[in-house]
Amino acid sequence: MALPYLFDFWAMPHQLPPEGAWRAWIIMGGRGAGKTRAGAEWVRSMVEGDRPLDAGCAKRLALVGETIDQVREVMIFGDSGIMACSPPDRRPTWEATRKRLVWPNGAVAYAFSAQDPDGLRGPQFDAAWVDELAKWRKARDTWDMLQFALRLGDDPRACITTTPRNVGVLKELLELPTTVTTHAPTEANRANLADSFLAEVRDRYAGTWLGRQELDGVMLDAAEGALWTMAMLEAAQIAVPPKLDRVVVAVDPPVTGHKGSDACGIIVAGVVTPPDGPSRGYVLEDATVHAASPRAWAEAAVAAFHRHNADRIVAEVNQGGDLVEAVVRQVDGDVPFTKVRASVGKVARAEPVAALYEQGRVQHLRGLGPLEDQLCLMTTRGFEGKGSPDRVDALVWALTNLMLEKRSNSKGPRVRTV
Repeated sequence: MALPYLFDFWAMPHQLPPEGAWRAWIIMGGRGAGKTRAGAEWVRSMVEGDRPLDAGCAKRLALVGETIDQVREVMIFGDSGIMACSPPDRRPTWEATRKRLVWPNGAVAYAFSAQDPDGLRGPQFDAAWVDELAKWRKARDTWDMLQFALRLGDDPRACITTTPRNVGVLKELLELPTTVTTHAPTEANRANLADSFLAEVRDRYAGTWLGRQELDGVMLDAAEGALWTMAMLEAAQIAVPPKLDRVVVAVDPPVTGHKGSDACGIIVAGVVTPPDGPSRGYVLEDATVHAASPRAWAEAAVAAFHRHNADRIVAEVNQGGDLVEAVVRQVDGDVPFTKVRASVGKVARAEPVAALYEQGRVQHLRGLGPLEDQLCLMTTRGFEGKGSPDRVDALVWALTNLMLEKRSNSKGPRVRTV
C-alpha cells in the first residue's frame, strides 16, 4: 500500500521543507515533535526519483550525528529513520563496513560522527542531514568541515534537525539569510505519542527552563556576562508560594502610550520576612501588557493588584511624573501608590537584585518564561535584547521595594490575609 509512504499527504507543516532558495533548513522542536521523521523523509525526497531506479536531486549525501551509533540507530534504523520510512522497492542497503547506505538508483549516503570533524575532510556531497547539532561537543569544527564538503551539484543543501540549545554555531546559523526554519512543540505530534508520556512530562516540566527547551522547542537565549542565568532561574522555581507578609505590583510604564510603544512591565512579587533570618522574595506573576493607551496598562496593573490582594502599586515615574499616578487613580482612587525614581542606570539598579538570586533568596512561580528570557539578557554592559527590558525593570522595582529598602517596623512584619 503506497499511502503510508506519501509523506507530503499526511506530514505536519513543520515537517515539510519551505519553498525558495535556501542552503540550510533547520527543524527545531521539542522531544518527539517529529524532527527525525522529517529529516529522514527529506533525505528520501532528495535521493528518490519518480521510479525506483530513476535518479533524484542528490546522489551523494552526508549523514552526520553526534556519534556513529546515533547515526545508525536513530537516523538510519530508528523507528522514524530512513529505513522505516522507505518503501520496499526504494529501500537502501546498509553497508556496515563502509558506513554507508546505497539506494537502488545508485545514490549513496555516508555516516559521520560529529566527534571526528576531520572525517569530513576530503569527501564531497550535494546534500546532508545533520541531527542534534546543538548537542555536539565539537559542533563548530564539524559544521565548518561539512560546509567545505557541500560542494557538489547546482544547489547543495543541508537539513538540520535539533532540539534548540543556546550554542554559538546554531545561533549564527539561524541568523544567516540563507537559512530557513520550521518549529513545533512536542504536543504538535501528540497523535503519535503516548498520552501518559505527555501527561507526565507536562506535569513535571511545564513552565520550567528544561520544559521550554525540551518540550516547547524554544531557543533560550543568554548573553555573555548576564546578571541572571537559566541555571539560576531554574533552581529558583517553585510550584506554590508560602504565606506572604507583603505583596506589591510594580509597574514600569512605557514612555509613550500607543500601539507602537514598548510594553508596560507589570510584575507581582511578595516577601516573607522572618524575625530571625533574611527576607525571601517570591515572584508571583508577570502581568506585562502591550497597551494602546495609558489607561489600558493602568487597568491591567490595578487588576493585578486586586487579583493578588496586594498591599500597594509601585511605579517608576521618571518619564511620566505625576501623570503615572493620576492615570492609576482614574482607574481606582483608593489603591495605595508609591512613586519611585531612577537615579542610577538600569545595570546599577539590577545588580543588587541579581545578588539576591545568587544568595538563593528569590524564587519564581512556574510560567514566567518571557520575564526569565529578559533577565538572561541583562548584562554588566546593559540590556542586550530588543527594545526595553520592561519586565526586568518592573521586577527590580518590586524586589527593591520588598527586600532592599529599609523599613522601620518595631511590631514586625504585617501578615496579609489572603
